[in-house]
Amino acid sequence: MSVIPAVSREWHLVRRPQGWPVAEDFALREAPVTAPAPGRILVRNLHMSVDPYMRGRMNDTKSYIPPFQLDRPMDGGAVGEVVASAAEGFAVGDHVLHGLGWREYADVDAAHATKVDASVAPLSSYLGVLGMPGLTAYAGLFETASFKEGDAVFVSGAAGAVGSLVGQFAKIKGASRVIGSAGSDEKVTLLTEKYGFDAAFNYKNGPVAEQLKEAAPEGIDVYFDNVGGDHLEAAIGALKVHGRATLCGAIAQYNDTEPAPGPRNLVAVIGKRLRLQGILVGDHYGIQDRFVSDVAGWLRSGELVHDETVVEGVENATDAFLGMLRGENTGKMIVSFTR
Repeated sequence: MSVIPAVSREWHLVRRPQGWPVAEDFALREAPVTAPAPGRILVRNLHMSVDPYMRGRMNDTKSYIPPFQLDRPMDGGAVGEVVASAAEGFAVGDHVLHGLGWREYADVDAAHATKVDASVAPLSSYLGVLGMPGLTAYAGLFETASFKEGDAVFVSGAAGAVGSLVGQFAKIKGASRVIGSAGSDEKVTLLTEKYGFDAAFNYKNGPVAEQLKEAAPEGIDVYFDNVGGDHLEAAIGALKVHGRATLCGAIAQYNDTEPAPGPRNLVAVIGKRLRLQGILVGDHYGIQDRFVSDVAGWLRSGELVHDETVVEGVENATDAFLGMLRGENTGKMIVSFTR
């Protein structure tokens, strides 16, 4: 057993945001740390994830995942080192993936922890390309959108943790054309020069529908939606007959205080016989082994590249979260805890 500290710092939600979250909605507090009870492990977190879905959990509304409780530690994906174990199969020094981020030390039910191997990939990769975002991209493209070789694919939020992988997966599997949107000219260059997209545009430079038509004059077969709003409306207009859209996120609307209007051209779904389907990654853990095998192989071969934006220190976790909502990250936003 390693030395167990007396206290751990952890982030609490102290009030529910109205519109965009602000620093005053959160508090970094100390909590006592104790030895784990039978069946549990104590983990020193090394990296934690901040993700768009967490914004929805800050609202007190019924959804597919319970909201964060006020004045309680928030949670989310994290990877760390076991420092004390009272559970069979877990030893001090093991690295594990679990769901109790937003804190320095986590008392984890061993049944909800998964061992990960730092010799296979950097530990932070299990929060990104080999983790939930990676599986979301993989399942959303191949399962939900029923991608097939020769499809033309449009990805919004294409420089983010999920979008950057969707475009590359599509190229690897034979897409005829991959188009991405992003929020800066620098990210547009990244999409075409590093991630291999055939075309990309900065949605701030003009109407999305016009830029998409220029990038995909013959239309698209698949749309992977991370943004919602005007991007979804533009994609409905560009989708061919029997086109498919995976609705993964709507980050453009997460901080709205009033309901956003729906796409004005929704009636086109009927005539084009489009399929618009939402995705929750939890429905797709049955393909986890296939996902890991494929993605690990593409990483080894160099066909797939990925980026992380790393913010150091638990004290900066909310800054990282807010920066992610503003689109300041390239690839996966990670918070790494200094030792």
